Amino acid sequence: MFKKDEKKALTRLAVLSIGWGVGLDRFYEGRTKDGLLSILGWVLIFSTLLYLSPCNGVEYSNGVKNYSEMSINPLSIFPLGFGTFGIILVIRKGFKLLRSFESVE
Repeated sequence: MFKKDEKKALTRLAVLSIGWGVGLDRFYEGRTKDGLLSILGWVLIFSTLLYLSPCNGVEYSNGVKNYSEMSINPLSIFPLGFGTFGIILVIRKGFKLLRSFESVE
């Protein structure tokens, strides 16, 4: 039904769409080091976002502090920027795989 290159592109696209956050596409391609760096990068981005979020701590969960007095940490722009860049890279790779699926003759 599908040619070998079409199957390969579909498999890589499925792995990318399911496991982009943990680098499953890179493990599937045999690049273990890149997969581990992908996991480390996403964990670092999400943990810094949680750490720098303005409403962390017991004071906000117990209702002691008012949310209107929250100040956003200016350093949170870095993990937001890196996360946006990472998502753009994932989308770019997805389109590259879709193009490779279409171009198979």
